[in-house]
Amino acid sequence: MQSCWDVMDLGREAYGPVLQTQRDRNAAVAAGHARPALLLVEHDPVVTVSRRPAARAHVKLSEAELNRRGIALAETDRGGDVTYHGPGQLVAYPIVRLRDLRPARTLTAYLRGLEAAAVETAGAFGVEATTQCGATGVWVGGGLNAAKLCALGVRVRRGVAMHGLAFNVDPDLEHFATIDPCGLGDRPVTSLRRLRGAACPSMPEVKAALVAALGRVLGMQRVGGEVPVC
Repeated sequence: MQSCWDVMDLGREAYGPVLQTQRDRNAAVAAGHARPALLLVEHDPVVTVSRRPAARAHVKLSEAELNRRGIALAETDRGGDVTYHGPGQLVAYPIVRLRDLRPARTLTAYLRGLEAAAVETAGAFGVEATTQCGATGVWVGGGLNAAKLCALGVRVRRGVAMHGLAFNVDPDLEHFATIDPCGLGDRPVTSLRRLRGAACPSMPEVKAALVAALGRVLGMQRVGGEVPVC
């Protein structure tokens, strides 16, 4: 039997307000006052830095220079290191109790599930993506030449996950040059636009595919919020 969640498309929004929305929903789910949720958003340009001691060193520019380029800098409480979010990138934040998933998940198994959903989504548009041992996320190509298509980072509070994945549909890839993504040594970043060119799917198409993939992988059924499909 599938569990139910609300799917909420937030459109384009700054990072800070959405982080607070996540925290509020996370607390409500943990207290039993709300259903699990899947938040979808395209963020205004922002570099997010985790609380890892070395994470800030992986931001290549000062905050003033980032701001001059129209990119904000924000601290985050997710796992992982440093990443970039911006328009053209689909960010999905599942807020779910791990023990209620079908099947119930450990944190590691949950991360592998998110990766599997991203791989499935890429495959729906003719892109063969893979995972790599020791490098969380979803990649295209092999070895050290593989390019990251989707980044992951989560946090679990009172048994309820928040944060999630960032899938590159058609972002400004030059913005990724402002960071060393996840501290992996300047490995390349890619997108569906770069890989598929004129055949790149629209954002609504990718949203629909990712929502369906996450639902299948995590055993969740949508009961609220409509994701437009074109």
